[in-house]
Amino acid sequence: MLYDFYGEECPHCVDMHPLVERLEKECGVTVVKKEVWHNDENRRELEAIDDGSLCGGVPFFYNDETKNFLCGSSSYEELKHWAGK
Repeated sequence: MLYDFYGEECPHCVDMHPLVERLEKECGVTVVKKEVWHNDENRRELEAIDDGSLCGGVPFFYNDETKNFLCGSSSYEELKHWAGK
C-alpha cells in the first residue's frame, strides 16, 4: 500500500496533490490519502508509522511494502522512486 498522509490546509500537501494524481494515472498505482489534521483515526495511524523520528509532519508518504518514505514536498521523480516505479 502507498499512503499519502496530509493536512487539509497544508500548502505543501496541496502542492503535492497534482503529482500524486499524475503518479496514479501514469503508473497505474493507487495512493491511499489520509487527512490527519481533522481525522483522529488517520492521525493515530500516522503516529503508529511515524513517531516523529522519520518525518514528524506532513506531507508524509509511506510505502508499506518497502518501508520507504518521503517527507515534505518532493519532485515527481522522487515520488515515482518512492512508489517503486
